[in-house]
Amino acid sequence: MVLTPWIYPPIFRGMLSVIRNLLLVTAVALLPTGCTTMPPQLIYPSTSKTNVVDNYHGTTVADPYRWLEDDNAPATKDWVAAQNRVTCAYLNAIPGRTAIKARLTKLWNFERYGVPFKEGGRYFYSRNDGLQNQSVLYTVETLTAPPRVLLDPNTLSTDGTVALTGMAVSDDGNLLAYGLSASGSDWEQWKVRDVRTGQDLADHLEWVKFSGASWRKDGRGFYYSRYDAPKSGDALKGVNKFHKLYFHQLGTEQVADALVYERKDKPDWGFGGQVTDDGRYLIISVSEGTDPKNRVLYKDLSVADAPVVELLMDFDASYDFVDNDGSVFWFKTDLAAPRSRLIAIDVTQPGRANWKEIIPQTTDTLQGVSVVNQQFIAGYLKDARSGVKIFTLAGKPVRDVALPGLGTVGGFSGKRADTEAFFSYTSFTTPGTIYRYDLPTGQSTIFRQPQLDFDAAAYETKQVFYASKDDTRVPMFLVYKRGLKLNGQNPTLLYGYGGFNISLTPGFSVSRAAWLEMGGVYALANLRGGGEYGEDWHQAGTKLRKQNVFDDFIAAAEWLVANHYTSSQKLAIQGGSNGGLLVGACLTQRPELFRAALPAVGVMDMLRFHKFTIGWAWCSDYGSADNADEFMALYAYSPYHNLKPGVRYPATMVTTADHDDRVVPAHSFKFAARLQAYHRGRNPVLIRIDTKAGHGAGKPTTKQIEEKADELAFLTQELGLKLPATAKR
Repeated sequence: MVLTPWIYPPIFRGMLSVIRNLLLVTAVALLPTGCTTMPPQLIYPSTSKTNVVDNYHGTTVADPYRWLEDDNAPATKDWVAAQNRVTCAYLNAIPGRTAIKARLTKLWNFERYGVPFKEGGRYFYSRNDGLQNQSVLYTVETLTAPPRVLLDPNTLSTDGTVALTGMAVSDDGNLLAYGLSASGSDWEQWKVRDVRTGQDLADHLEWVKFSGASWRKDGRGFYYSRYDAPKSGDALKGVNKFHKLYFHQLGTEQVADALVYERKDKPDWGFGGQVTDDGRYLIISVSEGTDPKNRVLYKDLSVADAPVVELLMDFDASYDFVDNDGSVFWFKTDLAAPRSRLIAIDVTQPGRANWKEIIPQTTDTLQGVSVVNQQFIAGYLKDARSGVKIFTLAGKPVRDVALPGLGTVGGFSGKRADTEAFFSYTSFTTPGTIYRYDLPTGQSTIFRQPQLDFDAAAYETKQVFYASKDDTRVPMFLVYKRGLKLNGQNPTLLYGYGGFNISLTPGFSVSRAAWLEMGGVYALANLRGGGEYGEDWHQAGTKLRKQNVFDDFIAAAEWLVANHYTSSQKLAIQGGSNGGLLVGACLTQRPELFRAALPAVGVMDMLRFHKFTIGWAWCSDYGSADNADEFMALYAYSPYHNLKPGVRYPATMVTTADHDDRVVPAHSFKFAARLQAYHRGRNPVLIRIDTKAGHGAGKPTTKQIEEKADELAFLTQELGLKLPATAKR
C-alpha cells in the first residue's frame, strides 16, 4: 500500500531500518448517515470580515478572515460548528450515501499486513484484521509459529484516535521503543516495552516530533530528537524551531537525557541520529526545511567522549546514509547525479578526491539502497513504476528482482548478514501483497496475500504521456473498467500532488476500488515538483517555477477531455496537503474546466504559511513572501488570494481537521469563507472539519470510511456515478 503523500516534515535521513511507520491512511470527520431526499438548497453560515491589511514590498493585501487563524477563539469554534451543520445536512440528504458507506465497509474488511522485519532472532510485523481502527503490532519467533500481540493501539483509546507512529527494536530484540500520536497530531510520546513480557517500562518521553529512535548496540538507551515544550495554547499552531538530538538512557527521567547535538545559531536545522549496524558510529543527518539537501556529521561511539565530527557540511546535495564497512561510509546521493547514485567515503580520508562511485546514475531514478546478504539492493523508478536490482558490494550487477507486475514495491530492508528480505507489492487494483525474498537464490514467495471482495480483472491500467503548456512530457496513469467507451461522458477523478520530491506511484485504495465499481475513471498525473525523474524534475516545480505544476495538472485535465475520456461537466479533481494547494490553485485559475473539486488539508494562504508550526520548512519548495520576487510568484497563485467575486466555481468540498498541526486548519477556514462569499451559482461550496483528527496519519478506520463515503456521495451527486446495487433497493 502506498501512503498518500502529504507535505512532509524535515527529512531526517539515515534512521535505522527498524524505525518504521505503520500503514496509515487519511480520513476526516464522523458524520451521521442515512438519506431519503435530495440535498437542500444551501444557506451558508454568515462569516464576519475585519479590516486587516498587510503591505508586502509595496503591495497591499487584504486578509479579512485573519480572525479564523485563532483556533482557540469562541468565534472560530462557533463558525466551525455552524459550517459542519450545513455540510452534515447536505451530505446526509444525498441519495445513496448509505449504500456507498455499506459498500466501502465491505470492501475495507480484508486482512492486511505490513512488511516484516527481524531483530535479535524475532520477526515483527503489523496486521489489521480488516475493520480494526489501528493496525496491531505482532512478534513471532519463526514465520510458521503463531504470532503474539506485542502492541495493540486499539486498546489505548475508545475511539481509535491514538496511533502507533514509530518504533525501533533493540539489537537483541528484547526492547521496543515506540511513538504514539493522539488525534492525528505530529507531536508524539515515546515509551519502551519489554518484548519478552509485553509490559511497558517506566520510560516516558514527551514533545517528540519528526524523529525516530535508534538504539545503542548495548541496549542501554537510544537516540531521538525533540523540541522544547511549546507555550500554553501554542501546541497545534506555534512555530517549531531549534530541534535537538538527545540520548535517552533506559530507566531514567527525560529531564536527565543527554544533549548530543544542537545548534543555537541555526534554528531551522533538524537532526536525526542513527547508530550504524556495527554499533561503532552515530550518524547525524542535518536537514534544513524540506530541501532534499542535507549535512552529515558523525560520532565514534567506541571512544569515550568522542567529539562530533563534521563530514559533509556544504549543503550541496542529498546524502542518504546506507551502511558502512568499517570507516567506509556508503551514501546514496544526487551530487552530480540528479537521478542519484551510490558513493563510498572513507572517513579517514574524507577529501572529495578520495570518494569512490559504486553504483553510477542511470536513466531511471534511484530511490533507495539497502545492504542485505553482503549485497546492495537498489530500488528504482522507471516512469513512476518500481524496479529493483541487486549489486555486489563492489557495484557489479547481479540480477534484476522479478516483480509481479507494473506497480510499487517497498521494503527490502535488513542487515548485511541476513539472507532474506521482505517486500510489499501493490498496484491500482492489487492490495499490498507481502513477499519473502531469498537473496542467495533470487526466489520470491508470498508471505501474506489479501483476499477481498473486488474483481481486479474487470479493470485495466494504462500509462499515457501528454504535453504540458511548455511541451514538457508528463506521464499519467489511467484506471477504468474494461470496455470503457470514449464518449466524453465518463465521470473522472484526476489526482495530483507535484511537490517536495515526492513520487506518486501505483497503489491500491479501497475508495478508489469503489469509485471504479461505480463506473468512474481514475487518473493520476505525475507532475513536476515530484521526484519521479529525480532532482531536476523536482526543482522544475519549485519556487518561481511552481506554476509549472499547475500547468501540468491543467494539461492533464485538458488531455482527458480532448481524448474523450470525460468532459468538463464530468471531471473532478482531488489532492491533499500540497495537493490541496494544487486543487485550490487550479480551480481558481480554470474554474470552467472542472465540475467538482476536493481539496484536502491544503496550503491555501501562500503568504502566511511559514508563520505556523513547521510551515517555514516549506520555503525550500515554495519560497517566502518575505522575499520580494518570491512574494510576487506566491501572490500570483495563492488560492485564498486569487478567488474572484462573481465567478461560478466548481462544486467544492474542502476538508480539514482540528488537530492538523502540519497544515493548520486556518488555511482551509479562510479559503472556504472567501469561496462561499465570492462564488455565484448553485454549485455547493462546503467545508468538512473533523474533530480529534490531524493531517492524515493515524486516523481510525471508522473515520476513513465515513470520509470516503462523504467524498463519493458528493461526487455522485455532482457527476452522476452509478450507485452501488443496494442503493436501488
